[in-house]
Amino acid sequence: MGIDLTKMSKLGFGLMRLPEKDGSIDIERVKTMVDRYMSAGMNYFDTAYVYHGGKSEGAAKEAIVKRYPREKFMLATKLPAWEIKKESDIERIFNEQCQRAGVDYFDFYLLHSIEDGSNYDTYEKYDCFSWGLKKKAEGKIKHFGFSYHGTPELLETILDKHPEMEFVQIQLNYLDRTNPVVQSQKLYDILHKRNIPMIIMEPVRGGMLANMLPEIEAKFKALRPNNSIASWALRYVGSLEGIITILSGMSDEAQMEDNIKTFTDFEPLTAEEMKLIDEVTDDILRIPQIGCTACKYCIDGCPMKISIPDIFRTINTLRRYPDDWRAKNFYSGLITRSGKASDCVSCGQCEGVCPQHLPIIDLLKEAAGILDS
Repeated sequence: MGIDLTKMSKLGFGLMRLPEKDGSIDIERVKTMVDRYMSAGMNYFDTAYVYHGGKSEGAAKEAIVKRYPREKFMLATKLPAWEIKKESDIERIFNEQCQRAGVDYFDFYLLHSIEDGSNYDTYEKYDCFSWGLKKKAEGKIKHFGFSYHGTPELLETILDKHPEMEFVQIQLNYLDRTNPVVQSQKLYDILHKRNIPMIIMEPVRGGMLANMLPEIEAKFKALRPNNSIASWALRYVGSLEGIITILSGMSDEAQMEDNIKTFTDFEPLTAEEMKLIDEVTDDILRIPQIGCTACKYCIDGCPMKISIPDIFRTINTLRRYPDDWRAKNFYSGLITRSGKASDCVSCGQCEGVCPQHLPIIDLLKEAAGILDS
């Protein structure tokens, strides 16, 4: 059974960066955002076993599952390789996910973060591909695929070995087209050539493509003065063929409203606008930035409780604006509730789970020299 594209909303609601209050998910605000999203005729929600420290699937239950008929929304979640230590863990995790989310089945189910090395090896070792097909036959999974952070070569290998995969989720945005680590364009070309539907994550690159230097933003505003900077990134991805859903980890109501505006009566990029995207890409790539997307995978296992993405966000701001006192004030507040950059013990746990393959230990040393001196 193929994926019915007529039932897919182009904008997907990613439940990875939900609003928080007093250190926990602000479920009442999430309900408000869900209601607004659903009222716009949109219906795709993406969560995972590990998001928000394991609380995201439960938030989906409270904000969506308990409040809307099951046939009115699509819910996706993921199996984490790093939580699988023995074969029985797979079924245990899946059952726990069903219980957390309060559902009997998931519309989309993914093997989480396949990449070269341990994650892919784990999925093959425990035959998770066959397990997913079994769950699909049982009606517990409607559509089975995987999210991907590996090389183009491995992607080809997986697709050859597992033609049963119905879709693939990849990181794609206009800045990562030529990124030598992410290689978005090559991944897109492989999937498009094979006519495999794609779900897109990080279209705004963790917010990096929503806020830029004033001179860069001015170029966008000159063509579309009434549109946000983020809308350009979303329209770039939305203009490509073969995309079924574009995920946005919306953290507040303003982001929600802006994204709904972008995808209501959606306008693909014109040739002139695509030329500007290329020009802006060149401008941005001249500014060295830490390619963190704030997925927060690095935080849960950090023995020193360092909020690594927030530190990298601070450093990226200072690379653009060296005298920005607000960035340093932000860091001063941050270390009252989390570890300092200089607290890093170089254990490497963070680097082992980073989808962007960042040299986090060295980057924290750089940050410590700037922020903790």
